[in-house]
Amino acid sequence: MQDSIQFKKANISFSDTGKGTAIVLLHGFLENAKMWKTITDELSKKNRIITIDLPGHGNSDCLGYVHSMDLFAETIHAVLKHLRIRKYFIIGHSLGGYVALAMAKEKTINVKGICLMNSTTADDSEERKKLRIRANKMVQQNFENMIKMSVSNLFHQENTLKFKEEINQVKTEALQTSLQGYIAANEGMKNRPNSLEFLKESTFKKLMIIGKNDRILNADTLIEEAKKTNSEYLVLPSGHMSHIENTTELIAALKDFVRI
Repeated sequence: MQDSIQFKKANISFSDTGKGTAIVLLHGFLENAKMWKTITDELSKKNRIITIDLPGHGNSDCLGYVHSMDLFAETIHAVLKHLRIRKYFIIGHSLGGYVALAMAKEKTINVKGICLMNSTTADDSEERKKLRIRANKMVQQNFENMIKMSVSNLFHQENTLKFKEEINQVKTEALQTSLQGYIAANEGMKNRPNSLEFLKESTFKKLMIIGKNDRILNADTLIEEAKKTNSEYLVLPSGHMSHIENTTELIAALKDFVRI
């Protein structure tokens, strides 16, 4: 069931389900907490699952014109403080992984483990930064087309027919994101720091979920990153949307990851 808190005069939506080890699930760009439904249904049988709509996404309000990873992290910490949760695992999809790293930098002692799911410790390349600047201009001219095109690129090409219904649902949810939320998150991602050394030196549990045919993040680059940061890793056969394209394998890996 959805609940909310007020943070910096904004409404922040979250859910709190199950009992046991606390696991924080953080969605990606243009997603919201609904993306975790299948995983929450499974993990909440033995764990306490907290899902949160990041500012500017889902039912959460925007906090400003730039949502830095630190600001996202501060928001999540406010929810966890409200729920009186001190120790937790974090599973972050894409943007959610960047936020997870920002959270851990601020309160490392509270983190039992981080799973970077189709995510990276790397900062944006100069080319990627230019693409984000261009996207922020284009989205103001044709929001719907930009959203639909962005979502289509997240899936392995071979899965576009197999998951046609799911892809349409992802597009529907993505279109609920406000224009300001889109731009603010994109600005925050453009300016995020590199976190490779931080993750390498961290002693909490570390897992990277990698899509072999991810069109957003190169699989070979992520495998090297996992090795450099002493992270366990799992390569799944599909694209950027492991929770849809490889649900069964992902759930098995996450259950194993949060087992104490």
